[in-house]
Amino acid sequence: MKNMIRVGMADLKVCESPGVLTTLGLGSCVGIVLYDSLSKIGGMVHVMLPDSTKFNHNENKAKYADTGIESLMENMLGVGAHKERIVAKIAGGAQMFAFSSDSDALRIGERNVEAVKKILDTKNIKIMAEDTGLNYGRTIEFYTETGELLIKSVGKPDKKI
Repeated sequence: MKNMIRVGMADLKVCESPGVLTTLGLGSCVGIVLYDSLSKIGGMVHVMLPDSTKFNHNENKAKYADTGIESLMENMLGVGAHKERIVAKIAGGAQMFAFSSDSDALRIGERNVEAVKKILDTKNIKIMAEDTGLNYGRTIEFYTETGELLIKSVGKPDKKI
């Protein structure tokens, strides 16, 4: 088995090939994978909320899309990735509970995905593939050797993007 590195909730990790980054139980959270295919350096962050500026106690940078993506990029560049080669894949952002309300507070998954896409766009990072939204959780595994993101969901076939 290859080197499997677990990324917890509100956590981020970087690894070089051959390694596998995995995070479990993405519901409304979003898993963002950044990858430099030439150096085969990959990184994953499991963000819970879209925007750190809305909270006073926001020391955990990996918890928020804005600071999590920034921190992940810094860590990857620190081990030899090149900014101009970094691309992204994203998964998660589900609406886990059915609500008959349009309240923003209940649309966390959707808001997380919107924030992630906006931040990646401002950093000129292209999203190569995504598996977001709908109403089910996901576990993801990212393979630094191939750049493949494997998505597993209960009751659904595995998907590679």
